[in-house]
Amino acid sequence: MIMVTGANGQLASLTLQELADREVLALGGSRTPSDGQRHLDFDDSTSLDLTGVSTLVLVSAGYAEDDQVITRHQALLDAAVRDGVTHVVYTSLTAAGDHLGFALAHRATEDLVKASGLGWTILRTGLYAELFGALLTWTPDGLESAFGDGALSAVARADLAAAAAIVAGRPAAHTTQTYDLVGDPVTVGDIAHRLDVAHRTIGLGEYRARLLADDALLPFQPPMLASIATSIRHGFLSGSSPDLVRLLDRPLTGALAVAADTAAALRPIGAR
Repeated sequence: MIMVTGANGQLASLTLQELADREVLALGGSRTPSDGQRHLDFDDSTSLDLTGVSTLVLVSAGYAEDDQVITRHQALLDAAVRDGVTHVVYTSLTAAGDHLGFALAHRATEDLVKASGLGWTILRTGLYAELFGALLTWTPDGLESAFGDGALSAVARADLAAAAAIVAGRPAAHTTQTYDLVGDPVTVGDIAHRLDVAHRTIGLGEYRARLLADDALLPFQPPMLASIATSIRHGFLSGSSPDLVRLLDRPLTGALAVAADTAAALRPIGAR
C-alpha cells in the first residue's frame, strides 16, 4: 500500500486523487486526519505508524525552521525502516534552488533518505505556478512585485501530483532516480500582459521591509520569501529539464495560465 503524508495539503491531496483515478490503493496520513486517513503527526513519535505501507510518499513538512523540519523527516524515516516500508518518494526542491532560504532542509533530507537503506526516488520540484501568482501584489494601478523581469520555471501542482502518482505506482522503475521537475519560464510581465494590467517593480529592500512588517508571517518566512524574489529577479530559477514531460508522457499544464488565474482570483475590487 502507498501512503502520502500531509494528506490535507494541496500537493498531497492532489496526489491522492491522482492515485485514486489510476485505481492505485493509497492512504493519506495527516496530523488532522479526515475520514479514511491515518493519524500521522511528525512531532509525535507515537503516531508514526506505517504498518502495512510499502511505498511512502514523503511530502516535505517544510513549514518550520530547518532543524524542526529535518528532525520531523528523520523521525518518519526511522518509523519507515522500523515498520517495513520498502521505498520512499521524497518531494524535494529543484536543483536550481540550492541558494534559496529553504534549500538546506531539502538537501539534508535527501541525504537522510539515501542513507536510510530504503529504496528511494527524489522528486526535485520547481516552485508552484500557483505560488508565483499568489506572491504578486495588487495595487490600484495593476500588479506590483520585486521579481523584476526575471523568469521562473514554474510548474502546476497538478503536474507534480501526477508525477508523484506515477512514481509511487511503480517505484521499482524509478529506484535511485532524482528527477528535476520544472515547467516553462514565466515572467510577471507575461502574467500582467495576460491579465491586461501594468506591472511595477519594487526594490528588494522595500520588499523585505514589507515582509518584516507583516505580523502574519512567521520569523523564518521573510528571508525565505526574499530569497525567492532575488532568485527570480536575477535569473537563477529559469532553467529547464525534460524530466517532467518524460514522466507524464504528455504536454505540461500551462504554468502561465495557472499563475495568471491565481493572481486574477486575488484581484481586489477596484484594481485595474
